[in-house]
This record gives sequence, structure tokens and C-alpha cells, in this order.
Amino acid sequence: MPGDRAAHLVSAAELRDTPPARLVLLDVRTAGERANYQREHLPGARFADVDADLSGTPTADSGARPLPDTDHLTESLRRWGIHPDSTVVVYDDARSVAAARAWWVLRWAGLTDVRILDGGLRAWHRTAGTFRTAGTPGGSNTLGEPGTAVARPGALPVIETSGVAALPGRGTLFDARPLAHFHGAGEYPGHIPGAISAPVFDDFDGDGLLLDEATLRARYHRLGVDAGTPAASYCGSAMAAALQVFVLATLGIEVALYPGSLSQWVADPARPLTTEPSVALTNS
Repeated sequence: MPGDRAAHLVSAAELRDTPPARLVLLDVRTAGERANYQREHLPGARFADVDADLSGTPTADSGARPLPDTDHLTESLRRWGIHPDSTVVVYDDARSVAAARAWWVLRWAGLTDVRILDGGLRAWHRTAGTFRTAGTPGGSNTLGEPGTAVARPGALPVIETSGVAALPGRGTLFDARPLAHFHGAGEYPGHIPGAISAPVFDDFDGDGLLLDEATLRARYHRLGVDAGTPAASYCGSAMAAALQVFVLATLGIEVALYPGSLSQWVADPARPLTTEPSVALTNS
């Protein structure tokens, strides 16, 4: 099945030279990074908070970043000026992880034209694109007319905790974190049994640009994943996993996201983790 990168990805040069007519730009970061947004962002970009706008309120067993409340998400879409026919381009300055969270949530909410800026803010720098700052007219997240979009969740597949353990027996469960984390380093001591290590950052070059389609397709084919293969991705809090869902979407391959990821999985001590070796996806 052929991929469609243009439906999910836009280059900095394309965005600079031929921006879509109904464009909404979202600069996606955590609340603590708002000062970075104010210091420098793309002209007209609105600030989107990963936690306040794109996640729900966590509970003891929900995971760190549960899916957002539908009404609250609708309020955010309208505050950003998004209409049903808008083209939304999301970006960040952190290897597209936060941007991928926005891409996934907005697509899941039913928006049909959401794209990630390939390479994010660094790529925009390299194209000599202009910037706005808090001291620049129009650069302080000034909004125009409110949007009319309505969040209608369910447009992208998810997998719940109850289905995660059974997936490796009938499909593929990707662990999108770095390989060392898969084997027990980092916040969580290991991985879900049966998962395959597929570090999502290996899908990008040193400048943070997505690798070419042929390379990516060959890599995931080696893991037995093609269009129609039951598959899902997880990480710590469904951020890197959302990036992996995005990468596979550019190949025309739909996989589910485990929104709770390991932060939800470990909430129940009865759910096991393992550090046993498994298949690893690398650049080799």
C-alpha cells in the first residue's frame, strides 16, 4: 500500500513558500516551555500545551497523559481558530514528539488535515524562515475569530490495557522508547512481555527529518508489519508512541496507540515487565 507523506508531513520550504490557504499553526510544548514559545515561534503560530490542551487530568490508574475530555478539546480547537476545513500544521523544538501528540489527538478527534512540520523549529531555522516574538506585533499568540471545529473522538484506533497483553500473540506490539529503556534503563524497569523494541528516533536523521519512505518501509517490513497487520505502539506516556503511529501513517500503515502506555501499565503491580532480550529495530 503506497504511503502519502504529503497528507501527514510538510517541509519547512513548502510551508514558507506555499502555505495552505486555511492554515492554522500550532507550536506544541509543555507549560514550562511557554517562555521559549514567547521568545521565538513561527509567524501566526498559537501555543498548544501538551498537558493542559492535549491531555486529560491524570488519575491513579489512567496513566500520565490520558486522552483529553471532548468538550475541553473542542474549546481548545475553537480557541486556536480551527475550522473543519482548516489545514493544521503542528511543530515543536524537541524532535517532533510533542508535535506528534498534537497530530495524533487532532486526527483522533476527527480533523482530516493535520500535518507535522518536518524537522520542526530547527528546520524552519535552516530555511531562513521568519520568526515572531513576544515583542513583535502579532507575535504574542494573538487570535482572530474563533473556530467552529468540534472534537469527535474515535477517528484513530486505540488499544486499552486489557488488550495489550494479548496483542503479541496475534500481532505486533511496538515499544517506541530508546533500546536502553526497553532493557530496563530509565523510568520504567523493562518492557511489556512480547513487545518489540522499535526506537522511533531511529526513523529520523541527525537533523530530525523523517527518513525516506523506502528505508522506513523496509525497516518495518523486517519486523513483520505491513498494511493490515494488527499492531500498536506504546512508550512511557504515549508521546513517542504517537510519533511512531505518525511515521507508520506516512507509509499508509495504521496502528493503534496505547494511550496509557507504561505509566498506566505499571499502576497495577500485577502487570509484569521484563528485561528479557527481544527484537530491536536499529539503523543497521
